[in-house]
Amino acid sequence: MAVGLAVLGAYFWRSPSSHWFGVLLVGASAVFGVILVVAFLIIPPLAFRHQPKFRDEYSLTFSPEGIHFQTAHIDSHLEWSIYSRVLVDAYSYVLYWGSQTFTIIPKRVFQNTEQRGAFEQLLAEHVPEIVKKA
Repeated sequence: MAVGLAVLGAYFWRSPSSHWFGVLLVGASAVFGVILVVAFLIIPPLAFRHQPKFRDEYSLTFSPEGIHFQTAHIDSHLEWSIYSRVLVDAYSYVLYWGSQTFTIIPKRVFQNTEQRGAFEQLLAEHVPEIVKKA
């Protein structure tokens, strides 16, 4: 949208009869550009820094009953039945429990291949759909 307004504004800017309309469109393009920069580059890091739950150390324990999730501020138990599918890629397991809600488990948290294999066995037993991405 910002690029389209800038191109259209540049076109009208050169026209003597529509010069001010072109200036207005270029200005609107600049405003949209600033909004995009703020929304994607400035607000996310600020929001992340001001949330205590993102600074806590996480502890996850996997068992046949579910996932025990613990931080300094959170102590919860997630049952396997809430998860509808798992996406497995080279670096992580993404456990979905809604269309856009998920839990990410990085593969690096497992100390060895036996731990990772045991976790994958739990997934196979309790989550109906597992998609492996190459």
